[in-house]
Amino acid sequence: MRVGVATDHGGFGLKEELVTQLRAAGHEIVDFGAHGLNPDDDYPDFVVPLGQAVAAGQVDRGLAICGSGVGASVCANKVPGVRAALIHDQPGRGSKTIT
Repeated sequence: MRVGVATDHGGFGLKEELVTQLRAAGHEIVDFGAHGLNPDDDYPDFVVPLGQAVAAGQVDRGLAICGSGVGASVCANKVPGVRAALIHDQPGRGSKTIT
């Protein structure tokens, strides 16, 4: 699966962990940024291009990450053709994964 990922500084560490795990699982990653930890960046700069790629079919799925997740999901949902959901639980950290 081709998966797009995007974050600002608030979710940069989590994005790096997820990219490693997704690649290990055999997925192709398209990284929309941030590509470095910059406290002055802002999630819409990365999430909007990710949402546009999802809507255009350039990636199969997208992961938009920010400090709380609320802003990134609201931002992604403003892109026509995108439906984003906020997820708080991380697999392996007390949550259950349903397959």
